[in-house]
Amino acid sequence: MPRAQANGIELEYDTFGDPGRPAMLLIMGLGVQMLGWDERFCNMLAERGYRVIRFDNRDIGLSSKIEGGPVPNPLELMAGNSSSASYTLDDMAGDSAGLLESLGIEAAHVVGASMGGMIGQVMACRHPERVRSLTSIMSSTGSRETGQPKPEVLAALITPVPGDRAGYIDATTNMFKLIGSPAYPPDEQELRALIGASHDRSYYPAGFLRQLAAIAASGDRSEAICAIGVPTLVIHGEDDPLITFSGGEATAAAVPGSKLVKIPGMGHDLPPALWPRFVDEIVENAERASAPAAAG
Repeated sequence: MPRAQANGIELEYDTFGDPGRPAMLLIMGLGVQMLGWDERFCNMLAERGYRVIRFDNRDIGLSSKIEGGPVPNPLELMAGNSSSASYTLDDMAGDSAGLLESLGIEAAHVVGASMGGMIGQVMACRHPERVRSLTSIMSSTGSRETGQPKPEVLAALITPVPGDRAGYIDATTNMFKLIGSPAYPPDEQELRALIGASHDRSYYPAGFLRQLAAIAASGDRSEAICAIGVPTLVIHGEDDPLITFSGGEATAAAVPGSKLVKIPGMGHDLPPALWPRFVDEIVENAERASAPAAAG
């Protein structure tokens, strides 16, 4: 896969579809490589007429590792001490904008999942010229009043994962089953294969903690995202235990004119059974960006 210079670092990326079609940038969540955007899902979007771009965020996968300084302590982060953060979501939004610039893309339809939704929100605020439409999936505003994880999920999130391949696969599989969609359970064999491929591609636990610190250090975006002026779609599972549904409600309430799609039985994942609905909703939102304004 190719790499691009962006915001002073290198980002590993992949593309699907016709390069001449409108760009759609997919931003993945905390600690998850671009493999989290399944190739089949990417191709579904490409078949609807988009040039789809997925990439590894900084500190994850094959993109640049931001080394130096202390590795954040998750317990301190949960207690509100984010002084160990090496960067913030603003920096990561700059990475996304820089990737578009490096690829010669003026603006893209931005789709972010979990932390990726947070990055997309910041990108729409800080780099509005780069964002044609925004889809924020299972994300939040950063407020400590909404979208907070259930206690057992928070405990699992900050528990260190074994470094050996077998232990990593077992622990990460259990984590994804804990936060996943109760109405759409994953194919465990397929899930384990994906987790194993991610481990083989890049095992770098410090990157997860630095990204977690970036979230903690970035604060509440509730006021800032009120200025987002592009068509915005918020998708959230009713049964999300990691970023609970109130996080999606708060996001939609803050962004003027946004559409909230609440999905019963969906947790904190992207179940294949829901891909057709996701694609329809994302494409409909993107098309709003191209629709002529109604006469006033």
